[in-house]
Amino acid sequence: MRATSPVIVGRDEEIGLLSSALDAVRRRSGRALFLLGEAGIGKSRLVGECAYRAYGLGMPVLRGRATSTGLVVPFRPLAEALASRFRAAGTPTDPELTPYHPALARLVPEWRRAGSPGYPETVVELAEALLRLLSVLGREAGCTILLEDLHDCDTETVAVVEYVIDNLADLPILFLGTLRPEPGAALDLVRSAERRHVATVRELGPLHDDQVRALTAACLEAGPQEIPEAVHRRLAGRAAGNPYLLEVLLADLLDTGRLRRTDGAWEAVEQPGGSIPSDIVRSWARRLERLDEPVRDLLLASATLGSQFSVTVLQTVTGFEDRALFTHLRSAVEAGVIAPDGAAPDRYTFRHSLTAEALISSLVPAERASLARRAAAAIEHSGEPLDEDGRQLVASLRLAAGDRAGAARQFAEAGRRMLASGAHGSAVVLLERAHPLAAEADRAAVAESLAVARAEGGDLDGALALADALPPVPARSEAAARRGQFHIDLAWAAVMAERTADAALQVEAARVLLGPTPPPGRRAALVVVDGYLALLPGLPGTGRPPRDPVETEQAVQKAAETAEAEGLPVVACQAWQLLALLRREEGFDAADAALERMLSISTEHALPVWRVEALVRLGANAFMRTGDASRLLSARAAATDLGALLLTRTVDGLLAMNAVLCARWEEAQQIIDRSAEASARVGDLSAHRYLLLAGATMAAHRGRRRDMDRALAAFRRAGGEQSLLVPLRSGLCRAFGALLEEDPERAAAGLDESLAWELDHPSYYYLSGRYGLRPLLRVLAGQADRTELEEARAAPGGCLAWNRQFLDLADAVLLGRKGDPAGAARLMASFTQRSAPFPVARHLGLRLVADAARADGWGEPVAWLRTAEEFFYGAGVQPVSAACRAALRQAGASVGQHRGGWDRIPSPLRTSGVTPREYEVFVLLPERPGNQQIARRLSISPRTVEKHMASLLNKTGRADRAALCEFAAECAAEPA
Repeated sequence: MRATSPVIVGRDEEIGLLSSALDAVRRRSGRALFLLGEAGIGKSRLVGECAYRAYGLGMPVLRGRATSTGLVVPFRPLAEALASRFRAAGTPTDPELTPYHPALARLVPEWRRAGSPGYPETVVELAEALLRLLSVLGREAGCTILLEDLHDCDTETVAVVEYVIDNLADLPILFLGTLRPEPGAALDLVRSAERRHVATVRELGPLHDDQVRALTAACLEAGPQEIPEAVHRRLAGRAAGNPYLLEVLLADLLDTGRLRRTDGAWEAVEQPGGSIPSDIVRSWARRLERLDEPVRDLLLASATLGSQFSVTVLQTVTGFEDRALFTHLRSAVEAGVIAPDGAAPDRYTFRHSLTAEALISSLVPAERASLARRAAAAIEHSGEPLDEDGRQLVASLRLAAGDRAGAARQFAEAGRRMLASGAHGSAVVLLERAHPLAAEADRAAVAESLAVARAEGGDLDGALALADALPPVPARSEAAARRGQFHIDLAWAAVMAERTADAALQVEAARVLLGPTPPPGRRAALVVVDGYLALLPGLPGTGRPPRDPVETEQAVQKAAETAEAEGLPVVACQAWQLLALLRREEGFDAADAALERMLSISTEHALPVWRVEALVRLGANAFMRTGDASRLLSARAAATDLGALLLTRTVDGLLAMNAVLCARWEEAQQIIDRSAEASARVGDLSAHRYLLLAGATMAAHRGRRRDMDRALAAFRRAGGEQSLLVPLRSGLCRAFGALLEEDPERAAAGLDESLAWELDHPSYYYLSGRYGLRPLLRVLAGQADRTELEEARAAPGGCLAWNRQFLDLADAVLLGRKGDPAGAARLMASFTQRSAPFPVARHLGLRLVADAARADGWGEPVAWLRTAEEFFYGAGVQPVSAACRAALRQAGASVGQHRGGWDRIPSPLRTSGVTPREYEVFVLLPERPGNQQIARRLSISPRTVEKHMASLLNKTGRADRAALCEFAAECAAEPA
């Protein structure tokens, strides 16, 4: 007889907490809750209650559970949760989710594309895609995701859960997780989330005495006063307040007749003693004895496979035909021992994990081992290939049978397959299980695989510690060749982490093991890693001489050819990518040729990640050379199609900067808004910094100093001052902005600062001004001659479209200064063509060279000044507009007054009578400049500034200059 309560008893506070969280989610205030407690304490009942209430509110509910069989299955609870929703409601068709289909394809089979190579998405990319999916599902009424038994889940799922709960505060999502208080990654996450106040944790304690009585009464459909006192004492003492144990013990009393209903009242017949575990074991042993023998054998075999089991595997182990198998399963379901697993039609689950444990404990140890040995052999000899789950199951059975070495071999092979699929965390777990179990002859190979898994998972220190502990191997043996490749793999991980010294040590270890004549493929891999190492900062104290760039390039070229010949496409792609970097100093044509080869190889061998890497780099080069972003857009589409979200963010940064340089402000802002926060959320600091810098550069190129300073402050907080973007910050952003404020001294200082940094650091950012704007300013100041100009032209950065426009202007100034107006005119025509994509730079360039042209008698300086003045007046860059008007007056040209400009004045100031001229002064006041500074920037006299200041004080009602500057700052901070 089943004894199950139809109601939840003793958890009113927890139910209130769930109800409050559901209400908050409906108001788009995300919540994360964790229920912590021992097995059987009532966590699943509360999850079911939460699901019931969410359904009642019209919320989509996604429910999944980690496997308690001991199998490591990456993302299983998440895949099950999504399947539980999509199986009934269908997959969502919202176009907003289209870019995330590839990243979610691992969890949603319907979004996998036949014939398309999968992208090994990072955990962060998948987590961000899941967050977007949940947000879309919860758009109308909120969304609830329920994940149970997180103590049994894989490390990848834990990482995704951490990301989700850290970022759902303003999203319509309720996350509810359950777990036991067992040491592990899941419990560490919960404690950390509680300390950081991003989740609420409720620990479920045992029921107290009155609640035990109430639960017993609910199970018996009786009043609490009807429960015999002896029964209550037994249940309260032996169940220890655990609802599941209470129900099992109560069912045993009913089944054995020791508790029965007589004359309308419950009567206790017998009360033997015993401890809780033995009571449970004896209870299930007695229940098994009452079942038919085939059903009993089926349940024992099922329990051997774990608390959840596959019907297919169970049939392999038991040998039952279909009809008999499903007849016995139906009997076990009717007995209340197992139930179909709603998440997978081929699986059944025990009513509680303790049930399977109790059934196995009812057998003597030798019988348990024999049953496990027979099950393992049946699965291994079934004729079906073993996947990762199958290998883990066989390993667990071998271990239960006492075969440690056999278990280690299966755990290790499953771990290596996980490593190959990119599931580094799960690979580490499985290989750590295998390592202590492995036979002496196998242990070193397992340790090598474990070290590589740790390195690729980010734990380089742990990997190196394992490497140091490995026993030596005979030189030039098969083991030495394997060990040499192992050190190459660790060296690559160290290079990617920019751990120069560690990488060098691993390279040296590989050289020693492989000897002077390693196999061609391994030699090529070693050369490529060593070549990347040459790009990293030097190794003080190691005695290694500086690398000759020419020799490095030649060696990598040969390695690329060898890798292709040996059928090593990944090594070949690594080599060609390195060659593209090395050949930039020769020019972008040579770099692009290497990238085109990388693209060809990656396409031919279906290496999607390397293919998109090549497309992104080719697109970036094309954008820098021509200003045309079309190829970069194609690269973004490829990255999006693949689901490579991190690469997509990288491309977005380049596209945002392109839009800034081309003065497409709205487009640039949309890209930054779309990707800056997302890149920060996923921890992609490189893309995040570049996007922040693009925002600061946009403010600088619009003449908005305060906005630039705010954006640069965010850039600094993100670690931008310690990144390779410093030259762009100093030159492309600050120096260019200073020119729009008519402050050439500050611009020159910024460009000099950028150059000084580049001379001390390797840099592949060529838009800092070193090869364009700085030579122009130095020529205008009479500080540079043609030699310096030609050096800039000959450099790789001198061929870029953004830089060439400034070099053409500098060349024109030099020719005009030498009395060659025709030559200068040709250069100005070239400038006009080159600067077409860059309107701000184009008009700034006209303003910069007009004075030189007028002084040296060449070109059309008056026309250029009028064009620039009109442009900058319309753009609201008043200092340049005013300087152009002043220069026109000095040239004796007529200067028309702009009678408009009223539309740019905020309504309160316009109502107070502030004029456009006064407003030009007003917008400069947040920086608290002196009258002389304002006069220089607006090209008016200090006396005129005094008059405007007096008028502004009067019209705004401010008491003094400080109050007026503060008011101007407040107005500037308000959105336009």
